[in-house]
Amino acid sequence: MSFLFGILQNVIGLYSWALIIYILMSWFPNAKESAIGQFLARICEPYLEPFRRFIPPIGMLDISPLVAIFVLRFAVSGLDQLYRWIVL
Repeated sequence: MSFLFGILQNVIGLYSWALIIYILMSWFPNAKESAIGQFLARICEPYLEPFRRFIPPIGMLDISPLVAIFVLRFAVSGLDQLYRWIVL
């Protein structure tokens, strides 16, 4: 059981890094049009879309990806608590 929780936490961690890289790519011209940018867009945009619907940008700053990353971090924390509850 701990193996499954470990894999799930690692996948969520990798996805968080993919989101961070995707967000940072917006600072560089034409980075999102590259092959890596398009791949990250395919895996990140479906997750970011609901957050963008409910959290409007503040001027030119879009904080919805930050909220999305916090939600992933809370999910990892919740998985950790669930694992500790199951084991004990």
